[in-house]
Amino acid sequence: MHIKQEAAERHTLAVIVDNEPGILARIAGLFTARGYNIESLTVSEITADQSVSRITIVTSASSAMIDQILAQLDRLVPVHKVTDLTTQGPHVERELALVKVAGHGDHRIEALRLADVYRARVVDATTSSFVFEVTGGREKIDTFVTLMKEVGLIEVARTGIVAIARGKDAA
Repeated sequence: MHIKQEAAERHTLAVIVDNEPGILARIAGLFTARGYNIESLTVSEITADQSVSRITIVTSASSAMIDQILAQLDRLVPVHKVTDLTTQGPHVERELALVKVAGHGDHRIEALRLADVYRARVVDATTSSFVFEVTGGREKIDTFVTLMKEVGLIEVARTGIVAIARGKDAA
């Protein structure tokens, strides 16, 4: 008998939690203990009194696995709300990257030209290197990094995805 496996899809999850020690480890542990991969993970406090945080998780899984992940996250005591932004509808995703490029002459000029095309901002410069700040979707940043490899890419630091639903309602 042949069992058809459902294809994995990329999902962006917004998890609102009490800001308490160990919650991030518990959530990450939930994923790793079940063999789920986390592609991106960002966390930030979202209330003035710093009591609540928003965790944005990007993962790839089948619909059945996503349903299981959502149910397990929802059962954790410090979790207020779990939203699958991917299935909820249109949402905005952004990432920030710092990209260090070293070079002289034409490579330096080309790095600046490409940075201008991708709306990357120079946040540090020496006579032999630049650090660019670039924000946008994952594909834009991937493409910018790939292009910078040709003109002297040294190092990349990325924040991971932050996402929010479109429209007037909160996630």
